[in-house]
Amino acid sequence: MIGWAVMSVTKVSAGEVVDRLDPEYAGLTCGLQFHSPLQLLVATILSAQCTDERVNMVTPTLFARYPDVEALANAERTELEEIIHSCGFFRNKAKSIQLAAQVILDRFEGQVPETMEELVTLPGVARKTGNVVLAHAFGRNEGIAVDTHVQRLARRLALTDQKDPDKIERDLMASVRYERWGRLSDVLIWHGRRVCSARSPRCEACVLNDVCPSSTVPAGMAV
Repeated sequence: MIGWAVMSVTKVSAGEVVDRLDPEYAGLTCGLQFHSPLQLLVATILSAQCTDERVNMVTPTLFARYPDVEALANAERTELEEIIHSCGFFRNKAKSIQLAAQVILDRFEGQVPETMEELVTLPGVARKTGNVVLAHAFGRNEGIAVDTHVQRLARRLALTDQKDPDKIERDLMASVRYERWGRLSDVLIWHGRRVCSARSPRCEACVLNDVCPSSTVPAGMAV
């Protein structure tokens, strides 16, 4: 593990956040539907600035048309763009998906790599995508996937005061045990979708409202 500095004590620990939220989202992990590491890699690239629900509507057609890495690498770019058009930024995403498939064929013998160091060499793949693929396709924790939900909740819970995703990830990694990194990301994402939304957080329904410094529930009335 990289020796990042441990952050200062906050009102609620990341470990307690996992303890409280884990029962609320039992059985829920990645919101993207996939059947192989390659499918999860592609779906995660598509999910940038797009909802998982929209990606899950697109990928069945995409994977039926391009069932393996060779098919993606040799896809007709305009056809690929047409299939993923509704996910937004479709030209850049189509380019990244196709180039990533070509690199996987050329450098990794057709298999999605299993380390962060190798994953981030793929076009369209940064740490967030790498963390999602490693945690959910390979069961490996090399970091914490920091999407917009994780960024928002980590700051609201005062688990970090950073704004940069990489710095937020470092704070979170330093504040919870290694084996819980993936689960922390999962529960924060689900809680951000269902309760702690960006515009109208439902603090009265939140199991963290007695320890969250951003809660709007009056003292003495928290759960």
